[in-house]
Amino acid sequence: MAVLPEEKLDKLVERWEIVQRELSSGPDQDVFVRLSKEFAELDPVVSVINKLRSSYRERDDLKEMTSQAATDKEMAALAHEELRTLDPEIDKIERDLQLMLLPKDSADEKSAILELRAGTGGDEAALFVGDLFRMYQKYADTKGWKTNIISASESAAGGYKEIIANIAGNGVFARLKFESGVHRVQRIPATESGGRIHTSAATVAVLPEAEDIDVEIRSEDIRVDTMRASGAGGQHVNKTDSAVRMTHLPTGIVAISSEKSQHQNRAIAMQVLRSKLFEMERDRADRQRAADRRGQVGSGDRSQRIRTYNFPQGRVTDHRISLTLHKLESVLEGEGLDEILDALIAEQQASQLASMENV
Repeated sequence: MAVLPEEKLDKLVERWEIVQRELSSGPDQDVFVRLSKEFAELDPVVSVINKLRSSYRERDDLKEMTSQAATDKEMAALAHEELRTLDPEIDKIERDLQLMLLPKDSADEKSAILELRAGTGGDEAALFVGDLFRMYQKYADTKGWKTNIISASESAAGGYKEIIANIAGNGVFARLKFESGVHRVQRIPATESGGRIHTSAATVAVLPEAEDIDVEIRSEDIRVDTMRASGAGGQHVNKTDSAVRMTHLPTGIVAISSEKSQHQNRAIAMQVLRSKLFEMERDRADRQRAADRRGQVGSGDRSQRIRTYNFPQGRVTDHRISLTLHKLESVLEGEGLDEILDALIAEQQASQLASMENV
């Protein structure tokens, strides 16, 4: 199986050598950080390239040995046996290298802003939002990520009408971006005396956390409003005198933060606003690059139902890849979520590989 033209692999190795030399020359801090990041990305790829080329050389040597059957039958037989073992190993290395060289989402290594909102279903939908948030919180814990609630609008019956949180860690967006969409739950509500199964829904949006260098926001384009306690409904924003609502005037995008410190709220609201603008620009670029983005796995099309959680049958079904797991409790505890995400990533990679091979 041909992985990539040799000249392309040569360029990767050459760039790896250049970055190594520049790092050892003692560059200034900014350059060092940039080069270190590039080296960390190139190093595992070059390691696999070297392993593959070493395997190719070994295979050539073994083939030459098999051609000597007339003079050394025992040596030729041993070479044949080793070739039968080596060929599948080479196929695997080639496949691994293909996956490593697939185009990467530039935001994959970022932390993420997680937004969950109750959809159809009233109080039951709010309770479901609470279940989903706990699932993501527990999943983050298993990965060593930190979860921080930015704002929450609680429901009188429990759960949340809306909750926004920051999940910080390396590679958060790469995993959680597949969660964007409509999640549906089927279960018997505690208030249902007739034992009838109700269907409710919640929307999940996962945004890559933008840095200052990702989005430029001019101060004159921002309107900041402070909100004092008023009204009922259990909303977290109504429990503080220092909530901040930040509006980006050119786009109308709004971010709200309701921590106790107004200074902290301004920083958090700006963080959320920057991430929303960053995602808007990413979506615009995606639409220009691919008109069929809607049908792609992990596209984040929030108008689609992506997953159903069926409590009576204890199953979870991801509709994008027709995957059903009878592990509802494990998934909601965060432990079983990786099985779904791994399958989604594998499907996306297979689709990318097929596209490359058809070019």
